[in-house]
Amino acid sequence: MTDRLPAAQSEPPKDLEAPAPRSGVVMAAAAGTWAFSRPAVERMRQLLLEGGLATGCLQEAMADIENDEKTGHFVIGRGGYPNKQGIIQCDAAIMEGQPGRFGAVAALHGIGTPLAVARKVMEETPHSFLVGDGAVAFAKDQGFTVEDNQSMMSKQSTEAYQEYLEKGKSLKKHDTLGLIALDTFGNITVGVSTSGAPFKYPGRVGDSPMPGCGLYADKEVGAAVATGDGDKIMCFCPCFHAALLMKQGLSPMDACQTVVQDILQRTGKENMFELGLIAMNMKGEVGAASSMPFPYCVWSQGKDSVEELMQQC
Repeated sequence: MTDRLPAAQSEPPKDLEAPAPRSGVVMAAAAGTWAFSRPAVERMRQLLLEGGLATGCLQEAMADIENDEKTGHFVIGRGGYPNKQGIIQCDAAIMEGQPGRFGAVAALHGIGTPLAVARKVMEETPHSFLVGDGAVAFAKDQGFTVEDNQSMMSKQSTEAYQEYLEKGKSLKKHDTLGLIALDTFGNITVGVSTSGAPFKYPGRVGDSPMPGCGLYADKEVGAAVATGDGDKIMCFCPCFHAALLMKQGLSPMDACQTVVQDILQRTGKENMFELGLIAMNMKGEVGAASSMPFPYCVWSQGKDSVEELMQQC
């Protein structure tokens, strides 16, 4: 058995700073779930135009949102909602289009940038997925500072948890942040990060960090990312399904629509759950489908700004 090599993405020429599209070079593109992903997609746009590689651009953009308690009410990172015991436990994963390039963490506490830890799992270990205390210990070994839980909580999440304890008031929120980055060197990366279902049982893990469920990438096809009711989404592997359909020749939009319709047909309308799905092919074309009104953000090279689109169910 041999460990995976840590370097996988194609490197740009050393003197290249802001590559322009040319024959044989992919047009850079970026996409994100929900309207609150716009700053992250803007950041990826900036970094990709500076010649950045997909994984690094995505990680940096994700960290800006993960580590900001003001965005925690979107169920992500610092300021997110705690579990039943009052502890914020985060799940995150990253997947590159190169075969076998995946890393994830789950039930990770005390770290405001869990996707960065997931990337270290991918690059520095022979493993793909670490959870709970093992993920925390690994993060410490990699130089991450593990903070106390109160430092991870915001005023809003603290008040929401107190109301849950006193009144049993639950929150139905599924706003996982998912990002896709495609660089001009043909590298595609997808990443997800979430603090999970508010007031969940300790150790609960949803679809977000599961390959094929919450995310999937294939350099020959593209990538997909999902958001919604993770306990249901993981039963259907929608991201792998979308990638498979694109491999068969469907556009990202048609692939996403087909996946959602397939699930709807299998569950029945009365049992359909919240699901938002985005897919991007290697041309930088993006499509989406959902079972509820679903805003998402996209950008592709040649466009001056990030667009916010709305997918109706």
